[in-house]
Amino acid sequence: MITTPAFAGKRFAVLGLARSGLTAVESLLAGGAQVTAWDNREEPRRALEGRVDLADPLAIDLAGFAGVVVSPGVPLNTHPIAAHAAAAGVPVIGDIELFAQARAHLPAHRVVGITGTNGKSTTTALVHHLLQSAALPVRMGGNIGLPILGQNPLDPGGVYVLELSSYQIDLTHSLECEVAVLLNITPDHLDRYDGFEGYCASKARLFAMQRADQVAVFGTGEPETVAIAERERARRAEGKALSVDGADLAALQPGWPSLQGPHNLQNAAVAVAVAEALGLTRAQWAPAMATFRGLPHRMERVAEANGVLFINDSKATNPASTAPALAAFPPAPERRIHWILGGLPKGDDLDECAPSFGNVARAYVIGEAGPRFAELLGPYMPVVRSEMLCEAVRDAIAAARPGDVVLLSPACASFDQFRDYEARGDSFRQIVQALLEGDPAGGGGPC
Repeated sequence: MITTPAFAGKRFAVLGLARSGLTAVESLLAGGAQVTAWDNREEPRRALEGRVDLADPLAIDLAGFAGVVVSPGVPLNTHPIAAHAAAAGVPVIGDIELFAQARAHLPAHRVVGITGTNGKSTTTALVHHLLQSAALPVRMGGNIGLPILGQNPLDPGGVYVLELSSYQIDLTHSLECEVAVLLNITPDHLDRYDGFEGYCASKARLFAMQRADQVAVFGTGEPETVAIAERERARRAEGKALSVDGADLAALQPGWPSLQGPHNLQNAAVAVAVAEALGLTRAQWAPAMATFRGLPHRMERVAEANGVLFINDSKATNPASTAPALAAFPPAPERRIHWILGGLPKGDDLDECAPSFGNVARAYVIGEAGPRFAELLGPYMPVVRSEMLCEAVRDAIAAARPGDVVLLSPACASFDQFRDYEARGDSFRQIVQALLEGDPAGGGGPC
């Protein structure tokens, strides 16, 4: 576990006792802090009885507390804890800020922080893979994998690679990343911010926390990303703010089976720039690119049967993240895309996907967004109103021919039919396997 004697004698409140909250409690207690903890659920409260003060931070005087630690899921723009803590002059922080405060007592190390609307998890995992392949001590955490505070400290010379959502950045105030990354910015989570401008400002804070001699790496896809890169370039030492598009790596991409498509070329280019900023050579990173296996639910190859490839891209929860998936399979005489999409919509259009409509042979719409998406896509391609995921997979299998791709890339959240995008992707994988094995019920799927 990562902790620090800097916590000793201080008082912290922890609101929310899911995985990261419980880990924060343990780290604070191990560091000698006095902890007040609360969750609306009785079970996690009961697990901490006798070790912490159990009280809702909203119901107590917070004067004298060193911080209120909240889950990234707590909406600071509407939750009353923000105003209650501010009235007491107490910062509202997250577990990444606790990690930042613990860094001074860890063996010599470096931190990579990776943010962006899309591609964060793949890029984080790829950087981790490249460093691990080069035999560097490395840990991965943040918005991916285990909470970083719950992992063992690295030996000297290690690298902590953190995926950081905008919510986590909002709760972090002192994290100086040796290398910070912004992949892209497209409208998302706007219910938590004062418009798109507020969301962009949240992402930009990751770089404002850096010193001018530390490295920043940027994608090149959107004006907002470019604008932040230009501001950072103006305040940094020469060569410390890099913008990469992957053009110099395009010839190598066919040899990276889990990194296909223009979006993954960008992700790969950023990962290579990070690796080189940390001292890796081409001879170290190049072989590792081919052995990267990717992540579940992100352009994941789940099966290939009768010449048809099945891709699970359930993590694509908005049109901006679906667009590159469609672009990853340009039209060819022997290849067509059977696109499964829909769910709980985050907007009313598919404009960002439109440039690749010509790659699609047929669309299969599901969920709450189904009728609207059928309306939008009808003028451009045949549309099947499948409604349920199992029906969509069955319909796509029936229509697909050798060389085709059946692609689940929903461009929507999952919450109308599934617990989360992972449950949706798992269901897709199970349905595909069951139908290919001849189970007409789709492995017990909802059709």
